[in-house]
Amino acid sequence: MRRFLLIIASACLFINVFGTPAKKIKVACIGDSITYGAAIEDREHFAYPVQLQALLGGNYLVGNFGHNGATLLKKGHNPYDKLEVCKQAINFAADVYVIHLGVNDTDPRDWPNYRDDFVGDYLDLINSFRGANPSARIIIALLSPLADRHHRFMSGTKLWHSEIQEAIKVVAETAGCELIDFHSPLYPYPWHIPDAIHPDEVGYGMLAKTVYSAVTGDYGGLAVSELFGDNMVLQRRKPLTISGTANAGDKVTVKLGKNTQKALTGADGKWSVEFPPMEAATGLKMTISTKDKSFEYSNVAVGEVWLCSGQSNMRFRLSEAVGGSAAAASSNDPDLRFFDQECYWPTNDVTWPESAVDSVKNLIYLRPAKWEKASPSTSARMSAVGYWFAKSLRDSLKVPVGIIHNAVGGATAESWIDRNTLETKFPVILRDWIHNDFIMGWARERAAKNISYKQGDKFTRHPYEPCYLFESAILPLGHPAIAGVLWYQGESNAHNFEAHEYLFPLLVDSWRDWFADPDMPFYYVQLSSLNRPSWPWFRDSQRRLLESRPNLGMVVTSDLGDPSDVHYKDKKPVGERLARLALHNEYGFGIVPSGPMFKSATAKASAASLPQSGPNRVNGRRSEPLPSSSSVQEVVVTFEYGDGLKPSEGTEVVGFELAGKDRLFHKATCHLDGGRAVLFAPEVKNPVYVRYAWEPYTRANLVNSAGLPASTFLCTLLF
Repeated sequence: MRRFLLIIASACLFINVFGTPAKKIKVACIGDSITYGAAIEDREHFAYPVQLQALLGGNYLVGNFGHNGATLLKKGHNPYDKLEVCKQAINFAADVYVIHLGVNDTDPRDWPNYRDDFVGDYLDLINSFRGANPSARIIIALLSPLADRHHRFMSGTKLWHSEIQEAIKVVAETAGCELIDFHSPLYPYPWHIPDAIHPDEVGYGMLAKTVYSAVTGDYGGLAVSELFGDNMVLQRRKPLTISGTANAGDKVTVKLGKNTQKALTGADGKWSVEFPPMEAATGLKMTISTKDKSFEYSNVAVGEVWLCSGQSNMRFRLSEAVGGSAAAASSNDPDLRFFDQECYWPTNDVTWPESAVDSVKNLIYLRPAKWEKASPSTSARMSAVGYWFAKSLRDSLKVPVGIIHNAVGGATAESWIDRNTLETKFPVILRDWIHNDFIMGWARERAAKNISYKQGDKFTRHPYEPCYLFESAILPLGHPAIAGVLWYQGESNAHNFEAHEYLFPLLVDSWRDWFADPDMPFYYVQLSSLNRPSWPWFRDSQRRLLESRPNLGMVVTSDLGDPSDVHYKDKKPVGERLARLALHNEYGFGIVPSGPMFKSATAKASAASLPQSGPNRVNGRRSEPLPSSSSVQEVVVTFEYGDGLKPSEGTEVVGFELAGKDRLFHKATCHLDGGRAVLFAPEVKNPVYVRYAWEPYTRANLVNSAGLPASTFLCTLLF
């Protein structure tokens, strides 16, 4: 890349801006050290104005009027309008002024004191350039990113940087200027900002390309999300926004079935059209076209679209699951469709080759995918959980169902959250992530093994890194309308449920914001049973997270696990339980959506009030009589979805325990009374705590009338 840029830049060296022919279109780049080209060895060839000159060619003359440390604020510590370079820029009388100022205004000497002056000072600077050339185009840029490594990032710089971005938008609207974005192109590539402020040569090239497109209107022609293709499924009963990019001013025509919508591409190269909500349909044709380019997609369907994501238990293939081969063999269904994004390099216990490390660093991790119809060959490769969920919806709804699947084995929750959310809400998790204790040790060790070829490169990246999978797997999807999300992840965060309790709501918020649906259903799978000590705590934490945001749902799988294999093979019940949630909550089916969910636990009168003889009955079956003790209390537990409580097998309910203030738990006898569980432990005279299924690998067996298992829980009693 460096050699390529050098060849281009050498062909059109930076031109002395004085005494130039008037017939050339003059472009003045106004700014601070980022415009100047600081922090790179060869700014004469790689500063962004130099690279811009090479892109624009001989009909343009680009002037670099950047100055190190310049502030936009007139009362700032180094105001641009007081500098000699500002006078030179005015005298240049450019046809186009490109302004990128404000980064240095995040200094604590400036923004806290003079923020109220920012808009007015910016407007004055713009007017000074318009005074030199009233017909000049004024293009102002949103600030380039400041990486979280910046020494003042957490003390105010991040917040002030965001506030300045909003002020710049106000300036653009007030002054009638064009607004370009220096932030988004660089934001997912923090290694191209090595000192946390200044881009490297490639980063400066990104800025140059952004300005080139703004000046010329050349955005590379018509382009759309990789989700568009033959056999794609669009979400029914929601407004359908179809968007993409094209050259500025291009007229875009989108035909979907018998409907046509048109748009004019804006100066920023973006266009979008909106179709009204549609009912289920198949066999549609979609065309997206400009005068120069056209895309045509056949067999487009409208139905239900769900995103399946997480880690390896969601990635687990149908062909590897119990009953999966038979299910795949009979899966011919043209209206059940998959968009399956597989990774180039699984995160197995191996060292990746240099080519893999370099590609991952550049966010090239998931293979290009295409929509495929369910068949024995395609379904076998599909997520087992995703397949059985989709099959249940197909059987019940009789409409096309599309599954987007991008789970990654071993992925951490933080890797799926967008960068701005973590920078704002949990910035400490971004710091030196490969040695960060907030991130599970197993995940950090595996990442270090995969990328050890370049372990000395502090900017080497990995899919387990915070933000990485959002930037490589979610961002490229664009913003399609979807019905909701199915999430199976947690194994790689189970060491620290307290951190996960903070991360998981951020994940939900991040994705709901990205997909522009604040109430988007987000259904997740509670960890199963496995001999890992922290798992009961994590399962209970996942249960409590149901209250963290509206429209969440959780399915219990503790009855399906394997004591020694994290990848248990019985995945059909998982997909079907997720489908129960969706069918009940989203589609109005009158079915039991969940197993018993803990509601309350109350210490009641002493056990002396219980029958002192005769059998204890569990759903009409005999069990051992409750022991008598006038000083021992019973505990009554109530459940949501607790109708028809019973043991899944045998006559005895297994899994309840009671403890007093000492927190020493003892097995409790359970007497079922309608939708209540009445508990008794003779060793615990004054119960304070009750828990259920509190073993890493549990044999707890309480289910409801639908045969769905109860969740692990721990609670303090009510008195």
